[in-house]
Amino acid sequence: MATAADRLLHRLEWQVLRRLDGQLQGSYRTMFRGAGIDFADLREYTPEDDVRHIDWNVTARLDEPYVRQYTEDRELTAWLVLDLSASMRFEEDGRGKGATLTELAVSLARLFTHGGNRVGAILYDNAQQRVLPPRAGRTHVLRIAHEIEKASARTAERGATDLAGMLHLAAATVRRRSLVVVVSDFIGAGGTDWEPGLTRLTFKHEVVAIRVVDPVELDLPDLGLVVVEDAETGEQILVDTGDPQFRQRLRAEVDAREAAVAAAMRRTGVTAHVVGTGEDPLEALVAMVREAKRRRR
Repeated sequence: MATAADRLLHRLEWQVLRRLDGQLQGSYRTMFRGAGIDFADLREYTPEDDVRHIDWNVTARLDEPYVRQYTEDRELTAWLVLDLSASMRFEEDGRGKGATLTELAVSLARLFTHGGNRVGAILYDNAQQRVLPPRAGRTHVLRIAHEIEKASARTAERGATDLAGMLHLAAATVRRRSLVVVVSDFIGAGGTDWEPGLTRLTFKHEVVAIRVVDPVELDLPDLGLVVVEDAETGEQILVDTGDPQFRQRLRAEVDAREAAVAAAMRRTGVTAHVVGTGEDPLEALVAMVREAKRRRR
Protein backbone atom coordinates (compact mmCIF):
# COMPACT_ATOMS: atom_id res chain seq x y z
CA MET A 1 0.00 0.00 0.00
CA ALA A 2 1.34 3.43 -0.92
CA THR A 3 2.20 5.65 2.03
CA ALA A 4 1.37 9.32 2.30
CA ALA A 5 4.96 10.09 1.23
CA ASP A 6 4.61 7.90 -1.89
CA ARG A 7 1.33 9.55 -2.83
CA LEU A 8 2.77 13.00 -2.24
CA LEU A 9 5.82 12.33 -4.41
CA HIS A 10 3.72 10.77 -7.18
CA ARG A 11 1.45 13.82 -7.27
CA LEU A 12 4.31 16.29 -7.11
CA GLU A 13 6.32 14.59 -9.87
CA TRP A 14 3.64 15.28 -12.42
CA GLN A 15 3.41 18.93 -11.45
CA VAL A 16 6.98 19.75 -10.46
CA LEU A 17 8.89 18.02 -13.24
CA ARG A 18 6.51 19.11 -15.98
CA ARG A 19 6.05 22.70 -14.82
CA LEU A 20 9.45 23.53 -13.35
CA ASP A 21 12.05 21.41 -15.04
CA GLY A 22 11.15 22.73 -18.47
CA GLN A 23 11.94 26.25 -17.31
CA LEU A 24 15.50 25.39 -16.34
CA GLN A 25 18.24 25.92 -18.90
CA GLY A 26 19.82 22.48 -19.05
CA SER A 27 19.44 19.47 -16.82
CA TYR A 28 22.32 20.46 -14.56
CA ARG A 29 21.07 23.94 -13.75
CA THR A 30 19.15 24.70 -10.59
CA MET A 31 16.36 27.15 -9.98
CA PHE A 32 18.85 29.33 -8.12
CA ARG A 33 22.01 30.81 -9.60
CA GLY A 34 25.10 29.28 -8.11
CA ALA A 35 28.32 31.26 -8.02
CA GLY A 36 30.21 28.20 -9.28
CA ILE A 37 33.98 28.12 -9.30
CA ASP A 38 35.02 29.15 -12.83
CA PHE A 39 35.21 32.81 -13.83
CA ALA A 40 33.26 33.52 -17.02
CA ASP A 41 32.85 37.24 -17.67
CA LEU A 42 32.42 40.76 -16.30
CA ARG A 43 29.42 43.01 -16.59
CA GLU A 44 28.19 46.28 -15.11
CA TYR A 45 26.77 46.11 -11.59
CA THR A 46 22.99 46.36 -11.08
CA PRO A 47 21.19 46.99 -7.77
CA GLU A 48 20.02 43.34 -7.66
CA ASP A 49 23.59 41.97 -7.72
CA ASP A 50 25.38 40.54 -4.71
CA VAL A 51 28.04 43.08 -3.67
CA ARG A 52 30.37 40.19 -2.82
CA HIS A 53 30.76 39.57 -6.57
CA ILE A 54 32.06 43.07 -7.34
CA ASP A 55 35.50 43.06 -8.98
CA TRP A 56 37.12 45.95 -7.14
CA ASN A 57 40.20 46.14 -9.37
CA VAL A 58 38.15 46.57 -12.55
CA THR A 59 35.77 48.92 -10.73
CA ALA A 60 38.70 51.14 -9.70
CA ARG A 61 40.15 51.24 -13.24
CA LEU A 62 36.87 52.02 -14.99
CA ASP A 63 35.40 54.16 -12.20
CA GLU A 64 32.16 52.17 -12.48
CA PRO A 65 31.18 49.06 -10.51
CA TYR A 66 31.56 45.74 -12.33
CA VAL A 67 30.68 42.25 -11.09
CA ARG A 68 32.25 38.91 -11.89
CA GLN A 69 30.11 36.20 -13.48
CA TYR A 70 30.85 32.52 -13.03
CA THR A 71 29.93 29.36 -14.84
CA GLU A 72 27.55 27.21 -12.85
CA ASP A 73 28.71 23.82 -11.66
CA ARG A 74 27.37 20.96 -13.74
CA GLU A 75 27.10 18.76 -10.69
CA LEU A 76 25.36 20.31 -7.74
CA THR A 77 25.11 19.18 -4.15
CA ALA A 78 22.07 20.68 -2.45
CA TRP A 79 21.15 20.61 1.22
CA LEU A 80 17.70 21.16 2.69
CA VAL A 81 17.79 22.58 6.22
CA LEU A 82 14.29 21.98 7.59
CA ASP A 83 12.88 23.57 10.75
CA LEU A 84 10.56 20.97 12.34
CA SER A 85 10.18 22.76 15.67
CA ALA A 86 6.88 23.19 17.50
CA SER A 87 6.05 26.51 15.84
CA MET A 88 6.13 24.74 12.45
CA ARG A 89 3.71 22.01 13.51
CA PHE A 90 0.49 24.05 13.60
CA GLU A 91 -2.03 22.59 11.17
CA GLU A 92 -5.59 23.58 10.34
CA ASP A 93 -7.70 21.28 8.13
CA GLY A 94 -4.53 19.56 6.97
CA ARG A 95 -2.93 22.79 5.83
CA GLY A 96 -0.34 24.70 7.75
CA LYS A 97 3.34 25.43 7.98
CA GLY A 98 4.23 21.77 8.43
CA ALA A 99 2.36 20.65 5.32
CA THR A 100 3.76 23.54 3.30
CA LEU A 101 7.32 22.71 4.42
CA THR A 102 6.85 19.07 3.44
CA GLU A 103 5.63 19.87 -0.06
CA LEU A 104 8.40 22.42 -0.61
CA ALA A 105 11.09 20.03 0.63
CA VAL A 106 9.93 17.05 -1.42
CA SER A 107 9.43 19.20 -4.52
CA LEU A 108 12.90 20.71 -4.26
CA ALA A 109 14.52 17.34 -3.56
CA ARG A 110 12.89 15.75 -6.60
CA LEU A 111 13.73 18.72 -8.79
CA PHE A 112 17.40 18.59 -7.81
CA THR A 113 17.79 14.82 -8.14
CA HIS A 114 15.94 14.73 -11.46
CA GLY A 115 18.93 16.53 -12.99
CA GLY A 116 21.32 13.95 -11.54
CA ASN A 117 22.32 16.12 -8.60
CA ARG A 118 22.64 14.95 -5.01
CA VAL A 119 20.54 16.32 -2.16
CA GLY A 120 20.96 15.97 1.59
CA ALA A 121 18.66 17.02 4.41
CA ILE A 122 18.97 18.24 7.98
CA LEU A 123 15.74 17.71 9.94
CA TYR A 124 15.87 19.83 13.07
CA ASP A 125 13.85 20.34 16.20
CA ASN A 126 15.10 21.19 19.67
CA ALA A 127 15.04 17.60 20.90
CA GLN A 128 16.19 15.61 17.87
CA GLN A 129 18.22 16.24 14.75
CA ARG A 130 18.44 13.92 11.77
CA VAL A 131 21.06 14.27 9.05
CA LEU A 132 20.51 12.49 5.72
CA PRO A 133 23.73 12.52 3.65
CA PRO A 134 23.47 13.72 0.03
CA ARG A 135 22.40 11.13 -2.52
CA ALA A 136 20.69 11.15 -5.88
CA GLY A 137 17.63 9.34 -7.20
CA ARG A 138 13.92 9.01 -6.57
CA THR A 139 14.42 6.44 -3.81
CA HIS A 140 16.43 8.96 -1.81
CA VAL A 141 13.71 11.59 -2.23
CA LEU A 142 11.21 9.05 -0.87
CA ARG A 143 13.49 8.49 2.10
CA ILE A 144 13.58 12.23 2.81
CA ALA A 145 9.78 12.36 2.56
CA HIS A 146 9.42 9.38 4.93
CA GLU A 147 11.82 10.92 7.46
CA ILE A 148 9.93 14.22 7.43
CA GLU A 149 6.71 12.26 7.90
CA LYS A 150 8.17 10.37 10.88
CA ALA A 151 9.62 13.48 12.46
CA SER A 152 6.34 15.37 12.07
CA ALA A 153 4.46 12.53 13.78
CA ARG A 154 6.61 12.88 16.90
CA THR A 155 5.58 15.31 19.60
CA ALA A 156 7.85 18.31 19.30
CA GLU A 157 9.73 19.31 22.42
CA ARG A 158 8.39 22.42 24.10
CA GLY A 159 10.73 25.36 24.19
CA ALA A 160 11.75 28.23 21.98
CA THR A 161 13.13 27.27 18.59
CA ASP A 162 16.92 27.31 18.56
CA LEU A 163 17.36 28.59 15.01
CA ALA A 164 20.93 29.63 15.74
CA GLY A 165 21.65 26.02 16.77
CA MET A 166 20.04 24.71 13.58
CA LEU A 167 22.24 26.90 11.39
CA HIS A 168 25.32 26.04 13.44
CA LEU A 169 24.60 22.35 12.79
CA ALA A 170 24.20 23.10 9.07
CA ALA A 171 27.56 24.90 8.92
CA ALA A 172 29.28 22.03 10.75
CA THR A 173 27.64 19.38 8.54
CA VAL A 174 27.93 20.90 5.05
CA ARG A 175 31.67 20.98 4.40
CA ARG A 176 31.92 21.14 0.59
CA ARG A 177 30.54 24.09 -1.35
CA SER A 178 26.82 23.49 -1.87
CA LEU A 179 23.46 25.09 -2.42
CA VAL A 180 21.83 25.36 1.02
CA VAL A 181 18.07 25.93 1.20
CA VAL A 182 16.79 26.83 4.66
CA VAL A 183 13.03 26.34 5.17
CA SER A 184 11.70 27.85 8.40
CA ASP A 185 9.34 30.44 9.81
CA PHE A 186 12.39 32.22 11.28
CA ILE A 187 10.44 32.82 14.49
CA GLY A 188 12.18 32.16 17.79
CA ALA A 189 12.55 33.56 21.28
CA GLY A 190 15.99 34.84 20.34
CA GLY A 191 14.56 37.24 17.77
CA THR A 192 17.07 37.43 14.96
CA ASP A 193 19.89 35.64 16.80
CA TRP A 194 20.03 33.35 13.74
CA GLU A 195 21.56 36.16 11.64
CA PRO A 196 25.26 35.36 12.38
CA GLY A 197 24.67 31.67 11.59
CA LEU A 198 23.01 32.47 8.28
CA THR A 199 25.79 34.91 7.41
CA ARG A 200 28.41 32.28 8.22
CA LEU A 201 26.80 29.87 5.76
CA THR A 202 27.09 32.45 2.96
CA PHE A 203 30.89 32.59 3.32
CA LYS A 204 31.17 29.19 1.65
CA HIS A 205 27.79 28.28 0.17
CA GLU A 206 25.02 29.63 -2.02
CA VAL A 207 22.18 30.11 0.46
CA VAL A 208 18.45 30.52 -0.14
CA ALA A 209 15.94 31.12 2.65
CA ILE A 210 12.31 30.11 2.24
CA ARG A 211 10.21 31.56 5.02
CA VAL A 212 6.91 29.79 5.65
CA VAL A 213 4.26 32.01 7.24
CA ASP A 214 0.69 31.47 8.38
CA PRO A 215 -1.61 34.44 7.64
CA VAL A 216 -2.99 34.17 11.19
CA GLU A 217 0.48 35.04 12.51
CA LEU A 218 0.43 38.28 10.54
CA ASP A 219 -3.19 39.33 11.00
CA LEU A 220 -5.19 37.64 13.76
CA PRO A 221 -8.90 37.57 12.78
CA ASP A 222 -11.58 38.90 15.13
CA LEU A 223 -12.83 35.70 16.77
CA GLY A 224 -14.03 37.19 20.04
CA LEU A 225 -12.77 35.60 23.26
CA VAL A 226 -10.32 32.79 22.48
CA VAL A 227 -7.62 30.85 24.26
CA VAL A 228 -4.30 31.39 22.52
CA GLU A 229 -1.47 28.89 23.06
CA ASP A 230 2.20 29.47 22.35
CA ALA A 231 3.19 26.44 20.25
CA GLU A 232 6.71 26.41 21.63
CA THR A 233 6.20 27.09 25.35
CA GLY A 234 2.68 25.73 25.82
CA GLU A 235 1.65 28.93 27.62
CA GLN A 236 -2.07 29.67 27.27
CA ILE A 237 -3.82 33.02 27.71
CA LEU A 238 -7.39 34.18 27.21
CA VAL A 239 -7.59 37.15 24.85
CA ASP A 240 -10.35 39.25 23.33
CA THR A 241 -9.39 39.37 19.67
CA GLY A 242 -12.00 42.08 19.10
CA ASP A 243 -10.46 44.50 21.60
CA PRO A 244 -9.11 47.48 19.59
CA GLN A 245 -6.26 48.11 22.05
CA PHE A 246 -5.20 44.45 21.96
CA ARG A 247 -5.28 44.43 18.17
CA GLN A 248 -3.25 47.65 18.03
CA ARG A 249 -0.58 46.27 20.36
CA LEU A 250 -0.46 42.99 18.47
CA ARG A 251 -0.17 44.78 15.13
CA ALA A 252 2.74 46.85 16.43
CA GLU A 253 4.55 43.73 17.70
CA VAL A 254 4.01 41.86 14.42
CA ASP A 255 5.20 44.83 12.36
CA ALA A 256 8.32 45.18 14.49
CA ARG A 257 9.09 41.45 14.20
CA GLU A 258 8.60 41.41 10.43
CA ALA A 259 10.77 44.50 9.98
CA ALA A 260 13.52 42.94 12.09
CA VAL A 261 13.45 39.67 10.11
CA ALA A 262 13.49 41.51 6.76
CA ALA A 263 16.41 43.70 7.87
CA ALA A 264 18.39 40.69 9.11
CA MET A 265 17.85 38.89 5.81
CA ARG A 266 19.12 41.90 3.88
CA ARG A 267 22.23 42.13 6.04
CA THR A 268 23.08 38.48 5.44
CA GLY A 269 22.80 38.96 1.68
CA VAL A 270 20.68 35.82 1.43
CA THR A 271 18.08 35.43 -1.29
CA ALA A 272 14.85 35.21 0.72
CA HIS A 273 11.38 34.09 -0.35
CA VAL A 274 8.12 34.09 1.62
CA VAL A 275 5.55 31.33 1.10
CA GLY A 276 2.18 31.56 2.85
CA THR A 277 0.29 28.48 4.02
CA GLY A 278 -2.62 29.56 1.86
CA GLU A 279 -0.48 29.44 -1.28
CA ASP A 280 0.10 26.51 -3.57
CA PRO A 281 3.75 25.56 -2.85
CA LEU A 282 4.24 24.54 -6.48
CA GLU A 283 3.04 27.92 -7.71
CA ALA A 284 5.45 29.50 -5.23
CA LEU A 285 8.34 27.46 -6.67
CA VAL A 286 7.40 28.51 -10.22
CA ALA A 287 7.45 32.13 -9.06
CA MET A 288 10.91 31.61 -7.54
CA VAL A 289 12.21 30.23 -10.85
CA ARG A 290 10.86 33.20 -12.76
CA GLU A 291 12.30 35.66 -10.23
CA ALA A 292 15.72 33.98 -10.41
CA LYS A 293 15.65 34.22 -14.21
CA ARG A 294 14.82 37.94 -14.04
CA ARG A 295 17.74 38.53 -11.68
CA ARG A 296 20.15 36.78 -14.06
CA ARG A 297 19.30 38.99 -17.02
